[in-house]
Amino acid sequence: MKQITDSNYTVAIAGHVRPDGDCIGSCMAVYWYIKENYPNIKPQVYLEEILPEFSYLAGIEDVLHREDTPIVYDLFLALDCGDKERLGEMKDCFERAKRTISVDHHISNANYAMENLIVPDAAATCEILFYKMDYEKISQKTATALYTGLVHDTGVFKYSNTTEKTMIAAGKLISKGVAFSEIIDESFFQRTYLQHQILGRALLESIRFFDKKCIAAVLRKKELDFYGVNSGDLSGIVSQLALTKGVECAIFIYETSPHVFRVSLRSKSYVDVSAIAKHFGGGGHIRAAGCTMMGSEHDVINNISSQIEIQIEKLEARKSREERTGETVCTME
Repeated sequence: MKQITDSNYTVAIAGHVRPDGDCIGSCMAVYWYIKENYPNIKPQVYLEEILPEFSYLAGIEDVLHREDTPIVYDLFLALDCGDKERLGEMKDCFERAKRTISVDHHISNANYAMENLIVPDAAATCEILFYKMDYEKISQKTATALYTGLVHDTGVFKYSNTTEKTMIAAGKLISKGVAFSEIIDESFFQRTYLQHQILGRALLESIRFFDKKCIAAVLRKKELDFYGVNSGDLSGIVSQLALTKGVECAIFIYETSPHVFRVSLRSKSYVDVSAIAKHFGGGGHIRAAGCTMMGSEHDVINNISSQIEIQIEKLEARKSREERTGETVCTME
């Protein structure tokens, strides 16, 4: 990145826990950009376990999952991470670093670093990074990582966060020799037989409510154990739920330990799921967000539903006011 000068110092690069495509892509893109353009700088990527579908990214084998020995880095780059708690085991390393920078596109970002580059209108952190990098210095390895982030945080360029800038970035990355069709197929659409089974289970047991505007599915730990799947095998379930005709908001929850549930939320046009997730200690985007909640599965769904209902009621009140006064309804974009 342009802010990094060619001097002999160390850089830690990390993202959020349970890293997704944008998080992994961001970290690996910055890793290669520094490594190939600033040879005197020593970058090291720290991420939790990376899913096999991202094995095509160069340098994945060099990623560390934790610090074996505490190090005071000259610079810590926190990428695609809304707050330092979500750095997981790398939080202490972040706090020890001499300088810290956060680059993120989550509207819920807490501006926790010494320097913060937060662009909520960007489709992905990889989009922010692309426009901060010198295009001539972006290699095929860096471009592949950046393109991966764009694909995953835009749902292959179909989510509402996709903009002209996103497509321009994607096009320029393709010109660097990115194998775009393989990236989309292998890292986004491809599923194992086991993943298809657990997806089918979630769809089969899903329920609709609020006049069929919402859909929810729950997977309990005993079911995950029975199928032998982990959290990585559950990616894409909430997005599939959201594709149900007539649904505005999708909720997918799975049990990580007794009475502890991970919640994923998606919406199409007017429910702000980032506000709901933030209410329960999480965060994310207006159309895609998540949090962790405690209680029974019924408690979790009821509490989430009550927040959705509040937003629906507000929108209906606005519509009613428009009918009476002719005002324009302001949706929750």
